[in-house]
Amino acid sequence: MARANVIDDPKKLSGAEKAAVVMLALGEEHTDLWAQLDEEEIKEVSQAMSGLGTVTSNVVEELLVEFVSGMSSSGTIMGSFEQTQRLLSSFLPADKVDALMEEIRGPAGRTMWDKLGNVNEAVLANYLKNEYPQTVAVVLSKIKADHAARVLSSLPEDFALECVQRMLRMEPVQREILDKIEQTLRVEFMSNLARTSKRDSHELMAEIFNNFDRQTESRFVTALEERNRESAERIRALMFVFEDLGKLDPGGVQTLLRAVEKDQLALALKGASDGLRDMFFSNMSERAAKIMRDDMDSMGPVRLKDVDNAQMTMVQVAKDLAAKGEIMLAGQGGDDELIY
Repeated sequence: MARANVIDDPKKLSGAEKAAVVMLALGEEHTDLWAQLDEEEIKEVSQAMSGLGTVTSNVVEELLVEFVSGMSSSGTIMGSFEQTQRLLSSFLPADKVDALMEEIRGPAGRTMWDKLGNVNEAVLANYLKNEYPQTVAVVLSKIKADHAARVLSSLPEDFALECVQRMLRMEPVQREILDKIEQTLRVEFMSNLARTSKRDSHELMAEIFNNFDRQTESRFVTALEERNRESAERIRALMFVFEDLGKLDPGGVQTLLRAVEKDQLALALKGASDGLRDMFFSNMSERAAKIMRDDMDSMGPVRLKDVDNAQMTMVQVAKDLAAKGEIMLAGQGGDDELIY
């Protein structure tokens, strides 16, 4: 995704981003420079270029004064996926360009093993279960232990045990074999993943609805139910709302309590159900719970909008903690569904 802000200070740019600015300024007439870069360098500069956004003429002038006259009349350049793809297409084969752009759009990471570390374990396990156990053993030995553990847990048990045995007996892997496995993963798995990772529209709308205030959310859901009840029910099932925090385990509650500002917590609990409020109080010390109750009483009447904002803030903090693996959130899609 391109940067939202205009870049007006060259000090804000990394080395790869500075190279991307120069390459964009040179344009398609000087693509011979790309041929001097190796594949990893092309990938790094392409990644930086595709997310560059707008760079002011002053920055470009500082980076490459002698080429200012060859730029557009506005003196600015714009980096985008389309511009990057067009530029790469002028000197690389189409399949090479497609592979690079697929990787740019795919999970983040410099190496193939970095990228695999950002792939959901269920998705990765679903692919690996059709591979040879020895291949799976190599892959699992190259990714982080915690991720490998989750992938193994998602594989059929007999197959997972076979992979474990192969890992225990595994000798150092020859470079040629490792290169072949990486190439197979890149062509058969990562490229397909990038093409099929488009978000479900109902998931997107659930996230948008999560950010509505309570009244707006209710209005939209009610209106949607009248026109398309099935979609409304799917969105409602995918939404994670404040009351869902009641499904946290005690450790998750305490982690969340440490991460939330006390004034935001007091405001959020003012609008919580008695059950949810008691759950949070039960995970505090007796003294802390008393102080929190006193703070809430001293607030007096509060605006519904402020309570909604505080509750949305807590939900977002919980989602951030879940993304880091510090807590687990039970989704409304089912008791066994977890969001990581």
